[in-house]
Amino acid sequence: MGLGPLRVWNDDRVTPGGGFPPHPHRDFEIITYVRQGAVSHEDSMGNRGRTAAGDVQVMSAGTGVVHSEFNADDEDLTLFQIWLRPDRIGLPPRWETQHFDLDNRKGSLVPLATGRAPTEGALKIHQDVVLLAGVLPSGAEARYALKSGTAYLVPARGVIEVNGHKAAARAGIIVAGEPELRIRAVDEAEVVVMDLP
Repeated sequence: MGLGPLRVWNDDRVTPGGGFPPHPHRDFEIITYVRQGAVSHEDSMGNRGRTAAGDVQVMSAGTGVVHSEFNADDEDLTLFQIWLRPDRIGLPPRWETQHFDLDNRKGSLVPLATGRAPTEGALKIHQDVVLLAGVLPSGAEARYALKSGTAYLVPARGVIEVNGHKAAARAGIIVAGEPELRIRAVDEAEVVVMDLP
């Protein structure tokens, strides 16, 4: 909690039929990265949608929104839900979901959501960050230049080394004062990265 604009990085498991009944949010950017299963979303803006494994949804709570999220499927739902402070308060609320093909992430980090210069295919958020993800085969390495030397990353599965330091699946890693991320997969790994200001 509290690494620059990053407020929370939840690692949630929701059993079939479970979830979060209607509840309010205000002035947060909430990014949901689905790892297994699918999340079903409804909100007070009239949005309804289903976001499946590998895909991402973004909700700008802005001036206020009420939403619910449930696992309407027959398998467990696992996800990372990431909360960011927006770059300004009082924005209009919005919700969006996007399919991202896991095959396009093999061997490299792909932008999924950003508030920086438009990145083709990435969802828009109101903060100077980039959320990326990649699937690295065993022994493969991905490199990424950091804007300000700060990042937070989590291997969704697999064991990785980050700038020479080993990390197990679902371990949160803070990188500070580094110009570049060097991520090596010890075994096949799926990694989610947030490049922070």
